[in-house]
Amino acid sequence: MSDATQSGPVLAADGTPLKRSLNRALRRQKMRALMLIAPLLLFILLAFILPIADMLWRSVENQIVSETLPRTTVALADYDAESGEVPGDAVFEAAYYDIFIAAERKLHTRLGTRLNYEMTGASSLFRKSGRGLDDIGEVYQDQFEDLDENWDEAEPWAELMGDADWLAEQRAWQKGARQPEFEVRSDIAALLPRTAEQYTVFARFQQVEEDKSPLREEPWTAVFTALYEDLAETDVSGYSGPRADMLKAADALVDSPDFETVRLQDAFGDIDKDWLTPEIWQTIKIYSPDLTNGYFLNAVDMQNAPDGAEFRDEDERIYGLLFKRTMFMSLVITFSCIMLAYPIAYLLSNLPARTANLLMILVLLPFWTSLLVRTSAWKVMLQQQGVINDVLVWLGLVDDANRLIMMNNQFGTIVAMTHILLPFMILPMYSVMSTIPTTYVRASKSLGATNWTTFWRVYFPQSVPGIGAGSILVFILAIGYYITPAIVGGTTGTFISNRIAYHIQSSLNWGLAAALGTILLAAVLILYWAYDRIVGIDNVKLGG
Repeated sequence: MSDATQSGPVLAADGTPLKRSLNRALRRQKMRALMLIAPLLLFILLAFILPIADMLWRSVENQIVSETLPRTTVALADYDAESGEVPGDAVFEAAYYDIFIAAERKLHTRLGTRLNYEMTGASSLFRKSGRGLDDIGEVYQDQFEDLDENWDEAEPWAELMGDADWLAEQRAWQKGARQPEFEVRSDIAALLPRTAEQYTVFARFQQVEEDKSPLREEPWTAVFTALYEDLAETDVSGYSGPRADMLKAADALVDSPDFETVRLQDAFGDIDKDWLTPEIWQTIKIYSPDLTNGYFLNAVDMQNAPDGAEFRDEDERIYGLLFKRTMFMSLVITFSCIMLAYPIAYLLSNLPARTANLLMILVLLPFWTSLLVRTSAWKVMLQQQGVINDVLVWLGLVDDANRLIMMNNQFGTIVAMTHILLPFMILPMYSVMSTIPTTYVRASKSLGATNWTTFWRVYFPQSVPGIGAGSILVFILAIGYYITPAIVGGTTGTFISNRIAYHIQSSLNWGLAAALGTILLAAVLILYWAYDRIVGIDNVKLGG
């Protein structure tokens, strides 16, 4: 054999280098394996990872303030929130246009709801302002229209503000077709910047959201306010474009001493006196960034203030109490399940298989019954006129006038949830205990050990993995339960999960609900980590 042949690559049967052929075969195997698990990965992504990611995002997302009040948030940048005074006229002007536009788009109530989480009364304040700001612009609108009826028409406005090419295209537009996007004339935008901005917003709103032509719709009253402010500051005597005479006459009217004006700060105060207090402006400024820690602060009974985070008043601190109660009651329920499940699992694992299988049906029977039915049954059993109290009164153990209160409190929640979660503790214990060799117990007794010593030194250590598996399962299920505590827990037996459900379903404060859920998730992960450090997660088994 030649040296060239000996030094060449080893070839496969098809003449391909063996190394390349093996790599290709391995890639095909990996692709087949990936295709097999792809449905499971997709399910985990859609049902587990994405919801958690969305929850984490909602807990810090705060774009509604900056998107709804873009001009106001910029104007408040230099406002000293700790001064104890209201901001200047520039902020009120920015707020006027922002809230007016938000009201036209039906967004002001959403913003009010968001700020109402931080300042009580903000929701009604924005709702009232959305209706009241129209009156400010009507003061100017009426005077301009009295001067020249063309100010009351849509087309003269479009001719004054619109680009010539856009005007031609818009006049040729037919209903049902796509409208040409409004373009403001460059010279008028430089001459009347506020008016150009507000009219552009109005025109594009009519085109996109109302599917109407700006040539047929009279501008908003805010456009008249902007026109007054521009004319009060600008000399239009050199303007010679479309509708020049109309604009110059309006300028002369504004300069006349008889022209009626409105100070925006006073107008806001007439709508609601809260606009003249610093609290609302402090709240807007604090929550103007796109990301906020406010939800997490609320979740731990704190709040953002002008000088930093601070605890809420004593009578407003509820979430710390709920977290402590949730952890405490979940631990009590887990311990109760261990105490009840251990002897049952021990009995099932040491009975003949036929008898154990029959008894196992009784353990599984609750899974075939509705959770709501089981919880409602405990409500019937535990109430003061219920079965348990009736039996105790009949036996003479309890006086009829002093029946036990076992529902709408922590006791009722613990009893009902222990019953519901008990099978989740029995099954892991039974699966582990059934694999413990009986020869170990017999060998211990044959060497002279007592029954207790045999159990404690030989049997119990081998059953600990089942206890660990059941405890983790029951504890994690317990801290997330909300149906049972809601039915039998009353005011003192509810969990933090009930509050999360309330914010999702009733108050619609999804950000706070997400923050509470994130904290609960973090607490579970920390406890899981602590369990791994103390007991060792490798010691948790479900059998085998």
